[in-house]
Amino acid sequence: MQAAGQTASAATKDASSVVTCTTANTALTVTEVSRPINHLLLKATNTGTKPCYAYSAPYLRAGADAQAPLPWVRESTPQAVLTLEPGQSAYAGIATYTPDGEGGATETTLGVFFVDKKAGAAGKEKTLKLPNGGVFFNSAAAVTYWQDNPADALVW
Repeated sequence: MQAAGQTASAATKDASSVVTCTTANTALTVTEVSRPINHLLLKATNTGTKPCYAYSAPYLRAGADAQAPLPWVRESTPQAVLTLEPGQSAYAGIATYTPDGEGGATETTLGVFFVDKKAGAAGKEKTLKLPNGGVFFNSAAAVTYWQDNPADALVW
């Protein structure tokens, strides 16, 4: 019985050493993908010394004048919160526009905020330059929840 108690306390200690992923402990990149069309791939790599939780989906601001973050693709919710060990990456797919979306503009930057377990912004915003000198976004733009591989992030 004592061994089980020690295991439980060890697990609790390990869980308390996991931090929330933020722009301070991750490296972020955004790249254009060939398929599906009108999509970008956001990659977050844990550069810290502790594991971090990539909660929900990132808050993204397409362009400096964006009034609201891109909506999250609810259907992409994973089974559990992603835990990134140091050096591991999480991925989010970004649909930039669809023909049935309205309005739109070519944006040159993407602001990224991680979220905490209560879906509040965690840490500071990181601004990334978008590929090809700019990417077109319209009202249909959206971002997936964090996924553990690029293929799953780009399904949506």
